Amino acid sequence: MDEVTLKHHERISVYKVSKRLFDIAFSLFVIVSFSWLFFLIAIAIKVDDPNGPVLFKQLRVRKEGKTFNMWKFRSMYADAEEQLASLMKFNEKDGPVFKIRNDPRVTRVGRFLRKTSLDELPQFFNVLFGQMSIVGPRPALSSEVAQYTPHQALRLACDAGITSFWQVHPKRDDLSFSEWIELDLQYVRERCFLTDMKLIAKTIGVVLTAQGS
Repeated sequence: MDEVTLKHHERISVYKVSKRLFDIAFSLFVIVSFSWLFFLIAIAIKVDDPNGPVLFKQLRVRKEGKTFNMWKFRSMYADAEEQLASLMKFNEKDGPVFKIRNDPRVTRVGRFLRKTSLDELPQFFNVLFGQMSIVGPRPALSSEVAQYTPHQALRLACDAGITSFWQVHPKRDDLSFSEWIELDLQYVRERCFLTDMKLIAKTIGVVLTAQGS
């Protein structure tokens, strides 16, 4: 192994360790500091729709195709998964993803949680447990990953995250699936501690100005 290659591997190792340490510290800070908010959101969800649980878990794919249960505050009615098949014809996205504006499955509280991105708060537990990172491509569904081309599958080369280039894009809801993938691949190529810090700062701005979906 030549000196240039050795230094490259050393930089990657330092980045991975520092990223993991930051993930642990930041997720603990959010969980402890905003525990009161977790409690208030849980009450609001149960008051709005008492038939379902407070948390919603869904099997997602992370780095290298490994799967895990991703957690979110429930923003849809309890029977949302059963309604999906009947809504597929209204899908506004190309590629193996589903998204429609004014989704009828979303509750009143759910719309607020999505707009403010507060529905994502439980994912800091996923980060704490090492299943996700603060920054990285969003973890996809297994059914979506199964339809990826080899090029699209390159987004699985790094840890899945809560936020990345797509989340902070000013017109993210108008991007095509291929544009979304290219933003994820941009992160795979450019990821470093400085990039992560810049994306976290931008994400805080997105959350504070309620630019969520």
